[in-house]
Amino acid sequence: MDKARNFRNYKVWQDAVDYSTKVYQITDKMPWFEKKGLCDQLQRAAVSISSNIAEGSAKPTNADFARFLDTALGSAYEVETQLLIANKVGYIRNENENEKSLTYDELYNGIIEIEKQLAGLIRSLRQ
Repeated sequence: MDKARNFRNYKVWQDAVDYSTKVYQITDKMPWFEKKGLCDQLQRAAVSISSNIAEGSAKPTNADFARFLDTALGSAYEVETQLLIANKVGYIRNENENEKSLTYDELYNGIIEIEKQLAGLIRSLRQ
């Protein structure tokens, strides 16, 4: 193994876990008929990001870890796509309904930040 990795110390893992909780908050407000559709897809993809970071951190080489991070990045792209769809059909608004609701822009900016962190970590592992 190149070095011992603790996934809990990676900011991108911490951010991805926090992001997953936001996804659960917004999907909880979606229509009941979406619970087995878009909600389920968004939740699974969001949870997959932090899960793949954690699983990959246990792999013996940087190349192995980077492959899991590639999968995490793919899941982040899924989330980005599904957010756009949820916005276009009106499930996630561009403006706040109240102080506690998350906007599309907040969610979009959050997933873009996670994508950037993942891309940077992948790049550093492959150098």
